[in-house]
Amino acid sequence: MIVVTRLDNREFAINPDLIERINANPDTTLVMADGAKYIVTETLPEVIELIAQYRAYVIGLARDTHPMTAQHGGRTLSIVPPPDPGSDRPGNSVPLPPAR
Repeated sequence: MIVVTRLDNREFAINPDLIERINANPDTTLVMADGAKYIVTETLPEVIELIAQYRAYVIGLARDTHPMTAQHGGRTLSIVPPPDPGSDRPGNSVPLPPAR
């Protein structure tokens, strides 16, 4: 969630993944996927920066705490390991069934 400010200076949090577009004419208006509109005091570049910071934060959390990765013996283990250098198959790939 990102925190933005209404015109009456009340802050609220909004899910940036649901923002469909941002208009600035002259007030910054967030148009949501469901059609709801929110006018905020932040400028268009400020809202974009808040979204970028939020997404960087989420990616950082996923990288640091992703349940499908772990450390073992100094190596990072993941759900899909890199290909074995001595193999012609990528790591843990599943062959496709024959075409009908």
